Amino acid sequence: MNEFTDKPESEDIPQPTPPQGPTPLTNPSDAQEPTPTPPPIPQEPVTPPLEPTPAAEPVQETAPPPEFDASAPPIPPQSEPQGQTPPPPVMGELSKDEKMWGMFCHLAALAGFVGVPFGNILGPLILWLIKKDEMPFIDDQGKEALNFQISLTIYGLALLPTFCFPPLMIILALALSIANIVFIIIAALKANNGEAYRYPCCLRLVK
Repeated sequence: MNEFTDKPESEDIPQPTPPQGPTPLTNPSDAQEPTPTPPPIPQEPVTPPLEPTPAAEPVQETAPPPEFDASAPPIPPQSEPQGQTPPPPVMGELSKDEKMWGMFCHLAALAGFVGVPFGNILGPLILWLIKKDEMPFIDDQGKEALNFQISLTIYGLALLPTFCFPPLMIILALALSIANIVFIIIAALKANNGEAYRYPCCLRLVK
């Protein structure tokens, strides 16, 4: 019998165990050199964009005030424009007597319609002379009534050339008389309410 056949089949032949761990390199040139890491590139700081500065407004130079010249002649006061009715003066609170006498100054001009010669002028004139120093309202309204009656008398004298045309003279004289009565009544009512009335088309000769 062969000797190899006499060994039991269960017996295995031990195999050599390979060494564990990294396999040593046989050639030193086969080792890979580590790749060098490039240095970081320094980044420049980002500067924010500058906002545009608003342009400064130009400073306007003011002219120096004119120097006062004492040798210059004084400026004369401006006179009231011709053909325009001046505004009535501002009056304070008036008493009943002032309002009543102001109304009488205008109604006194009706004396010329009752046959008194130049009664339309004498009536306001007498009341104005009596009360002008006591009440400023009477001083103003008395002069206004007196100036209006003087103006109407001048307008009436201007109608004398129409004597050659009696119908025309009668019509103009009647229209002038009616206008006089109407304006007298209006002025009397205004004065009784405490308002300083101003007649239209009035020549203010008495200041």
